[in-house]
Amino acid sequence: MKLTFSPSDEAFRQEVRAFVMANLPTDVRRKVEFGLRLEHADYVTWFRILEARGWLTPGWPVEYGGPGWSHVQRYIFDEETMLGGAPRIIASGIQMLGPVLIAFGTPEQKAKYLPDIRQSKTWWAQGFSEPGAGSDLAAVRTTAVLEPDGRHFVVNGHKVWTSYAHWCSMMFALVRTDPNAAKPQEGISFLLIDMNSPGVQVRPIRMLEGGTDLNECYLDNVRVPVENLVGELNHGWSYGKYLLGHERTGIAGIGSCKQQLRRARALAASQGLDQDPVLQSRLAQFEIELMALEFTALRMLSDNQQSRVPAVEASMLKVRGTELRQAIYELLVEVAGPHAVPFEEAALRGELDDSASPAELSALAANYLDARKLSIYGGVNEVQRNLISKAFLAA
Repeated sequence: MKLTFSPSDEAFRQEVRAFVMANLPTDVRRKVEFGLRLEHADYVTWFRILEARGWLTPGWPVEYGGPGWSHVQRYIFDEETMLGGAPRIIASGIQMLGPVLIAFGTPEQKAKYLPDIRQSKTWWAQGFSEPGAGSDLAAVRTTAVLEPDGRHFVVNGHKVWTSYAHWCSMMFALVRTDPNAAKPQEGISFLLIDMNSPGVQVRPIRMLEGGTDLNECYLDNVRVPVENLVGELNHGWSYGKYLLGHERTGIAGIGSCKQQLRRARALAASQGLDQDPVLQSRLAQFEIELMALEFTALRMLSDNQQSRVPAVEASMLKVRGTELRQAIYELLVEVAGPHAVPFEEAALRGELDDSASPAELSALAANYLDARKLSIYGGVNEVQRNLISKAFLAA
């Protein structure tokens, strides 16, 4: 069975494909295709190319700089940019904070922050997880106490697993503003924090493959202007759930799955395994599972889907999509065989001579190790299964 789209959507697909082919820098494409490490400048270069075309914020309304695409067009855009070797749009400001500010922010907050997000002038860190409060965000202990004059909050706490915080100048954070609330969810607020403020300290967390994309952030008596409160005081839990609905839908990574499956087929051919029946059977099984995942995602995007910020459905996509991506990375390592065993961190920076290890193989071990985090961030899959089961039992 093959997915079919309307003629206008197919024309849009060709437009996106041609744009990526013509405008994506060759060095960035090479890094993505070989699983090499992308630097901040690589993302900014591509994001500014997209913004110049009006395509960087596909989920935003037209009046705030969005392109006015349908949900299916957004899906096609994500798929074609990934298949074309482009970096995924990872900036938390674009995918997470932007929709929250548009829905709940003040006119002043929108005017101040949204343009800089679109122009990649300001990158935002996501200050949600804490030691002891990862997937259970209702247990956050970072406090924000309003000063007697009512002009500033004083924030104290510790955020962890903060992606790309070392590239960010601002953070949106869940903070506890009412420690005596009847329910823990009722005492949380959503706050915007300048990371250059006195008392903010960022420390890198070294990951399995040697990268430091993740960080921990210490907040020691950080003063935050009261106008940086998003929405109502003590209503941050609702805004956080709204944000996570957007995050988990994207974490399914259907375009990334297709990208890595294509990589696996090319690698099998280079290893002389393109006719191996067992391997081809496994690849076919992945194709079937990916198609089922894609049908599910497209059903959510259809005009008949009432919720535009899916909750349980997003958790379902997150669980299945991340597990499928991990399985494909595992297959890549198996196909590479002994060539995937050596791991040099320099390979991720593209600094190894291809004679030592072919470029398409040099980063496989690191890619596999890095993929272990997919089922953890955005809410660990075990917790997502609990949310899914509760929803169905209550239905």
